[in-house]
Amino acid sequence: MNTTSVDDLSRAAKRTIFLAVDSLIVPIALYCAFALRYGTATPWGPIADSWVLFPALTMWGVGIIWALRLHRIKLNAFDTHSMSNIAVAAAFLASSAVLLSYLLNLSAPRSVPVLLGLFFCMFAVCARLCGLSLLRWFGQQNSNRKPVAIYGAGAAGIQLAAALRQASEARPVFFMDDNPTLHGLMVAGLPVYNPAKLSSLIGMRGIEQILLAVPSMPKERRDAVIAKLEEHGVEVRVLPSYIELMSGKGLVDSLRTVTPDQLLGRDKVALDTPEIAKTYAGRVVMVTGAGGSIGSELCRQLLNCNPERIIMFEQGEFQLYTIDQELQAESKATGIPIISRLGSVTNMARVAGVIAEEGVEIILHAAAYKHVPLVEENELEGARNNVLGTQVVAEAAAEAKLERFILVSTDKAVRPTNIMGATKRMAELVVQDTQTRYGTTKFSMVRFGNVLGSSGSVLPLFQRQIARGGPVTVTHKEVTRFFMTIPEAARLVLLAGAYAKGGDVFILDMGKPQKIIDIAHRMIAMSGRKVKDPETGVGDIEIKVTGLRPGEKLYEELLIDGDSLLSTPHEKIMRAREAMLSQIEVAAMLRELQASIAEADTARLRRLITEKVEGYHLQGFETINISNSA
Repeated sequence: MNTTSVDDLSRAAKRTIFLAVDSLIVPIALYCAFALRYGTATPWGPIADSWVLFPALTMWGVGIIWALRLHRIKLNAFDTHSMSNIAVAAAFLASSAVLLSYLLNLSAPRSVPVLLGLFFCMFAVCARLCGLSLLRWFGQQNSNRKPVAIYGAGAAGIQLAAALRQASEARPVFFMDDNPTLHGLMVAGLPVYNPAKLSSLIGMRGIEQILLAVPSMPKERRDAVIAKLEEHGVEVRVLPSYIELMSGKGLVDSLRTVTPDQLLGRDKVALDTPEIAKTYAGRVVMVTGAGGSIGSELCRQLLNCNPERIIMFEQGEFQLYTIDQELQAESKATGIPIISRLGSVTNMARVAGVIAEEGVEIILHAAAYKHVPLVEENELEGARNNVLGTQVVAEAAAEAKLERFILVSTDKAVRPTNIMGATKRMAELVVQDTQTRYGTTKFSMVRFGNVLGSSGSVLPLFQRQIARGGPVTVTHKEVTRFFMTIPEAARLVLLAGAYAKGGDVFILDMGKPQKIIDIAHRMIAMSGRKVKDPETGVGDIEIKVTGLRPGEKLYEELLIDGDSLLSTPHEKIMRAREAMLSQIEVAAMLRELQASIAEADTARLRRLITEKVEGYHLQGFETINISNSA
């Protein structure tokens, strides 16, 4: 057991566990009431006379627990209000026992219901406290959170410690305080030490950062304390003063990091299956676009699949250097070689050479130009990289008779309104065509929604805008998108390779699409700020609607033909067989595309897209239609 596995449970699963535990406590508490009342651990005679109380009160107790929402109490937020709810439930149980005994004319003493209530209250509280202690202990054992010390054991320090216990970035270890009356005491579950002992404590407890939580301290005194703390060679962070908080200054540095998981609007999808490890174990896997958000995550996750080696293929030197530096240490630890190769996916000689030289068996093709506005303004290069690059890699994979080829695509390829989406749909058509001409290699495609945390996604953009004090820019109030996290996206690619039969399109059930403006509201709130009211001017961060960008859609779809869905071994992953062009049509499309690029004729390219990409239409028409139907 570890905290990661517990966190991965859905909210419904956690509530079911809490409900089951509380329900089990009812008969245990009733048994203890009889045992205490009769002074024996085996009060079987009295229990036999009143046995009906056990099933009746257990079932009734489930109803009381449900009505008072005890199963919805969060362990990390367990407080006096939660204990009050448990006490109320205990009182209802005791009263119910009295009433049931009277109605059924049972011989149980009147003290038994009172003891039942007391035991239930005590056991329910203890169960939660034990659960909370276990979670914290496992979190300290298995977590990579940064150990920090808090200077100041007052109200601000206590609140900071409570907040850090629920955060994923840091773990509070102890307090320091100048007040000698606090030394040696436990405050908020943490020991309080004399600052004079800091030198020995830093090494002994592995402290990496000190947080100064005395917001009322005068500036001169605070500067002196900071200077003294920095002598110990660890980073010092300061909580803003009350005056700075009221004026809005100093708040940026205290902003809490918003994680992608918090913005999904749904539970994370568990995609860990045995098929993944089985598919990639002992294979030579090549990842194109290895320096990008998805490509780099694919390389990280492949290390857990025990491949023979990983070939990282990337056009950008700096991106390849960065991911290579990150993964080499893990490569040495796991014994899985990671090989970096520079090159463009549009260079057939280079791609085929690397495949032959390294003995590649599986290709994960993540290399692409994906930023909609940029590709809209550079459509010829977008088409060259996204379409011809895919053709080159797919043909090289087929000629080398590789085992599998997986194309990373996008939901923007479905009835696209922009060049990026259209070129990705053309890339899909190329892959489908390649499958019909080569039977040895299994070709498949994966369509993503928007990947939170990737370069160009709303998460880093909104975080930068909030850090600057706003405004947060949204193109349209009604824009919606499907969202997934980078790990989910990479895992989906790996699973697609495992489930591939040939020519498949795989998509992830990402729940309902979300409005971008709702995500902006949530991010501002999670960062501790308030959205500015446009009428009253009250609030911190303004949300500004800028208008749809060229080629941008109000909404995205995952399938061209929604009736083509087929199931897979994973309930959250679906397979589809989309319409395709004939071999002659694909060959003609590629010839026309190459001519358009050679002649730098963007109008010719757009005519080709209109003819060959099903559903391609101008963004302006879609906006009008949606507005009329809304």
